[in-house]
Amino acid sequence: MPSYRVTMIVGSLELGVRPEEVLPTLTQAIADFTTVEASDVTVVKGAPRVVVRFTADTDEAAYLIAEQGVDGSRVSVEPIAWQLTRRVGGTWELVQ
Repeated sequence: MPSYRVTMIVGSLELGVRPEEVLPTLTQAIADFTTVEASDVTVVKGAPRVVVRFTADTDEAAYLIAEQGVDGSRVSVEPIAWQLTRRVGGTWELVQ
């Protein structure tokens, strides 16, 4: 089964939400639909990014799962942007 990765750039946090709550919120929102393989927080050019790697049967299914995950994370954070990538060989390719 292919691996996918949703990367979400984190904007402002909702009132009362601590930064360490963002990763578990997105991870759980995706885990409600599929197997989560890994999750991490990175900072790129000063912007925090939450990354969750998961499995899905098709690009279409992965997109729906990622979209549901990002929507589910809105209870704690305002996403600035997000993207979905698929593992192909040794690289991650953007899913359109």
